Amino acid sequence: MTLEIEVHEDAVAAAARVAALASERASRASSTFALALSKAPRALLSGLADGLPWERVVVFQVDERVAPAGTPERNLTALLDALPPERVRPMPVQERDLERAASRYGADLPPALDLVHLGLGEDGHTASLVPDDPVLEVDDRPVAVTGPYQDRRRMTLTYPALAAAREIVWLVTGASKRAALARLLERDPAIPAARVAARRQLVVADADAAAR
Repeated sequence: MTLEIEVHEDAVAAAARVAALASERASRASSTFALALSKAPRALLSGLADGLPWERVVVFQVDERVAPAGTPERNLTALLDALPPERVRPMPVQERDLERAASRYGADLPPALDLVHLGLGEDGHTASLVPDDPVLEVDDRPVAVTGPYQDRRRMTLTYPALAAAREIVWLVTGASKRAALARLLERDPAIPAARVAARRQLVVADADAAAR
């Protein structure tokens, strides 16, 4: 496994770099390009909207809050506002049987996502793989449901789905992420993010997050 880091001047430049990487990878793909997005800042979504060959890109969600459609809490709200909605595959978090919905979403995923964008929480979580939740131990399915975290249950890709990805690009910005980023780069297994085991990983950070 490789975990490299690039440091950019600010959050906007870092987001633009992630969008450019996704565009480059999608442009070179010989078939449908499967992109999975976590909670994404506006700068990243704008870059993706303008740069991807949308006729052969499909966007899956890395994770989603169990919350009403259209609310700002939902990651999907920003995705549908910025990207071609017909290319987005929403996580079915409004269904009554969340476990069955997660199983169905997992069955619709490709065997390996081409590119996964991940963020990093101050507590070291990524996707909705959050500290002390049983979801961290799920190893038999690609999508699972968490317990409450910050007042919401979540649907999330699991470690096996992330490990199978062809490439993971982390976007980490802001001074508040500095300690968590240091632990990720050290591969500290005490934080959930450091347990992501995809072979090819790149951290794109801004100067504030990467400062020591």
